Amino acid sequence: MPTSRWTALGILATSMLMTILDGSIVTVAMPAIQNDLGFSPAGLSWIVNAYLIAFGALLLLAGRLGDLLGRKRMFLAGTALFTAASVLAGFAASPGVLIAARFLQGVGSAMASAVSLGILVTLFTEPRERAKAFAVFSFTGAAGASIGQVLGGVLTDALAWNWIFFINLPIGLAALLAALPALPADRPAATRGRADLLGALLVTSGLMTGIYAVVKIEEYGAGSAHTLGLGALALALLAGFLVRQATAADPLMPLRVLRSRSVAGANLVQMLMVAALFSFQVLVALHMQKVLGYSAAETGLGMLPAAVVIGTVSLGLSARLITRFGERTILLTGIVLLIAMLGLLARLPVHASYPVDLLPVMLLGAGFGLAMPALTALGMSGAKEADAGLASGLFNTTQQIGMALGVAVLSTLAAARTESLTAAGRTTAEALTGGYHLAFAVGAGLLVAAFALAFTLLRTPKSARNELTMAA
Repeated sequence: MPTSRWTALGILATSMLMTILDGSIVTVAMPAIQNDLGFSPAGLSWIVNAYLIAFGALLLLAGRLGDLLGRKRMFLAGTALFTAASVLAGFAASPGVLIAARFLQGVGSAMASAVSLGILVTLFTEPRERAKAFAVFSFTGAAGASIGQVLGGVLTDALAWNWIFFINLPIGLAALLAALPALPADRPAATRGRADLLGALLVTSGLMTGIYAVVKIEEYGAGSAHTLGLGALALALLAGFLVRQATAADPLMPLRVLRSRSVAGANLVQMLMVAALFSFQVLVALHMQKVLGYSAAETGLGMLPAAVVIGTVSLGLSARLITRFGERTILLTGIVLLIAMLGLLARLPVHASYPVDLLPVMLLGAGFGLAMPALTALGMSGAKEADAGLASGLFNTTQQIGMALGVAVLSTLAAARTESLTAAGRTTAEALTGGYHLAFAVGAGLLVAAFALAFTLLRTPKSARNELTMAA
């Protein structure tokens, strides 16, 4: 296997690590940021929301522009913008500057992330090698979340919150310098044409409005005029986008992409999975801190076994298992393990013991290491080479939408249940645990729905089936 392809994979994985790490590292440092810059409690959420809205809304547009203008160019420009915005965030002396920098980080992340999978698809065309590449890429994303929680606590305690952003400077510069010679030459895969500016405006504004409405559900309520009004506006804008794509001469997102059952099905499954697994990544950490009294660094270290087992499965087993049994079988197996994980969490005791109650849950995270590489392969298998950037952007977009839904729905349910139990006279620890139990149970239900959709809609690609037959 040519070394340059694996070097390019390392660069793309590093970029993914930086993006995911930045999303989790900031959550641990938020109390320090609030004290230093004077954020209000309501304004503090915009440190996360500004990044999430820009990132989620622009992925689809960035993916298509990568097809039209060149994926390498889009990746380099996005990485450069993200790195520069990180420095701006580190030097921020007011809430407004930090929120603006976080928004720019989201724009840069969208540009780089949207085309990464498209580049991988063109580099790794043989099913067995592609499975290995997707395993590395998926592991990097999972590891970034856990590493961010540990690193955020360490940097904030040892230095200052600013260093959670400054750390991106050497990583970003190294990625840029390595990417220039290692990534494939810029040859736009899609036929050049005029950019669909109206379509871009409709989808970007629709996604921004929808994600904003979702992330504010906890503040306004699901049935409020604010949520319903913005939700209706978002649906109208996205409906207008679909109409535009059906009639435009040079559509931003050719609807033929959605006709692929593997592409459409994998994106639906991913949205449900990511929404459900928010309850693991965030609510378990909250339980460890608010109920069990762990520090931020102790919480990060407590979550580390999940990252280790995900990495072991992703890098050591998943590619071989996918080659032997096919993407669909491995995906379904991984989802079953994740259902078991959230089922155990739904019964977590108030005074949980880490070795007895939490460590087994961390080990069941192996299901993520099985499911995500298989799901990524299925999601990209139905896209033609000319649409690889678009399919990559779409896959990342549904991931962000799933995350936003998980944040809004599960945290709102947990908070409402906690409030109800507190009013009934339960202790704070009991009320919080009861709220988390409800969120974990709903997350398990979302995974059951994901299993049903995957079982019904997804099939191992024909090329992979042929290779499995030959191997047997």
